[in-house]
Amino acid sequence: MSLITDQDGLKALTERLSKAPYITVDTEFMRDNSYYSKLCLIQVADQDGAFAIDPLSPDLDLEPFYDLLFDPLVIKVFHACRQDMEIFFHAKGRLPAPIFDTQVAAMVCGFGDSAGYETLVKQIVGQSLDKTARFTDWSRRPLSDRQLTYALGDVTHLRVIYEKLRDSLAKNGREGWVAEEMNILTSPDTYRLDPVNAWERIKFRSGTPRFIARLQALARWREELAQARDIPRSRVAKDDVLLEIAAHPPAQIEALDQVRGLSRGFHASNPGAALWDALQEAQAIPEQELPKKPHSPRPSQKTPAIADLLKVLLKCRCEDAGVAHKLVASGADIDEIARNAHAPVPAMTGWRYELFGRDAQALREGAIALTAHGNHIEIVEIEPANDSA
Repeated sequence: MSLITDQDGLKALTERLSKAPYITVDTEFMRDNSYYSKLCLIQVADQDGAFAIDPLSPDLDLEPFYDLLFDPLVIKVFHACRQDMEIFFHAKGRLPAPIFDTQVAAMVCGFGDSAGYETLVKQIVGQSLDKTARFTDWSRRPLSDRQLTYALGDVTHLRVIYEKLRDSLAKNGREGWVAEEMNILTSPDTYRLDPVNAWERIKFRSGTPRFIARLQALARWREELAQARDIPRSRVAKDDVLLEIAAHPPAQIEALDQVRGLSRGFHASNPGAALWDALQEAQAIPEQELPKKPHSPRPSQKTPAIADLLKVLLKCRCEDAGVAHKLVASGADIDEIARNAHAPVPAMTGWRYELFGRDAQALREGAIALTAHGNHIEIVEIEPANDSA
C-alpha cells in the first residue's frame, strides 16, 4: 500500500501531484472526544496513482501538502467536501482552491437529491464499494491493508466520476452553476465557528428578551470553553443545562452546584466563575438593549396556498432541467417566497433564479399558470387582460 509516513516521501509525492491538472482528495477523521475534527488520514490521487498520507506520523510535517491544496494551478476534487474543508480551514486558516465537489455537480447533472458517493460509483463507474471499514477507528495504528484499501477507494473512483461530471457540465452549459456553489464552499464564512452565534443552534420554543440574553451569554461561554479545551460542547454542558439556567438563573454562585448536569463544587472552578460572570453580564444589560425574539412565523400565520403551487412549479422545473430539488429551494424557501415575491433566499439569486425564481415570481403575479395534461404539468403564459375591451 502507498502509505506516506516520512517527509521525503511526502515531498516527492507533492512534487509529483503539483504537475497534475487535478487531484482527488478525501480525509478520515475522528470527532468523538474533541471539538475540532482530528485528522487521521489523507487520501489523494492523480490520474495514475493513489496514495494515503499519515498525518499522525511523528516524522511528518504536512506543510508541503497544504502548499499543494492552495496551489491555484491544481484543481482539488472532493465529494461532499464541507467537513474536509472545515478541517483544513481550522488547521491553516485558509481554504483549498480551486475545488470541485462531485456531490454538488451530480445534483446539477440529474443524479437526484441524495447524490452519495456509493451511488455515483455504481451509476457512473459501474462498480460497488466495500464499506466494511466505514466505522473503523482511524486514530489507531498501525492501519491494516483492509483499512487502506477502503480509504483509497474514496479517491480512485472519484477520478472517473469527476471526469464524467466535468464533461457533462461542459455539454449542458452548467459549469457556471457549479462555480457559484464552489464560491460558497471556499468562503471562510462558511466554516467560522463564532461563539457569539452559538446560541442559534439551541432549540427552544419561546422566551422573554432577558431569557434570550442569558441564553446567548451561556452559549457563548460554553462555545469558548469547548474551543479552548478542544472538547465537545456536551462535555462542557448540555443544552438542557443552559436552558435551565437561562430560565431560572440562580441568585448566588453557590447555587450552580444544585443545577442538574453540573458537578458538585462547580461554582468554585474556573469554568464556574466564567459562567457566573457571563450570567451577570446578561442580567445587567439594560432593558432597551436586550435582544429581540428571533423571528418565526406564528402558528396562526398560515402559509399561503400559493406555496403548494410553487412546490409543483419547483418540481416541474427541476425535473425538466434534471436538477435536484433540494439544491434549488428548500421547503422554508418556498414558504418565504409564498409570503414575499422578493424574499431574500438563495432561490431568488443567481442560476437558481434563472431556473426557478423568475417563474416563481411570475406565478405569484398571475403571469403564468400550471396546466395538467395527463401526468404531465405544463407552464403556460397568461396574456394580460385587454382593458379596452
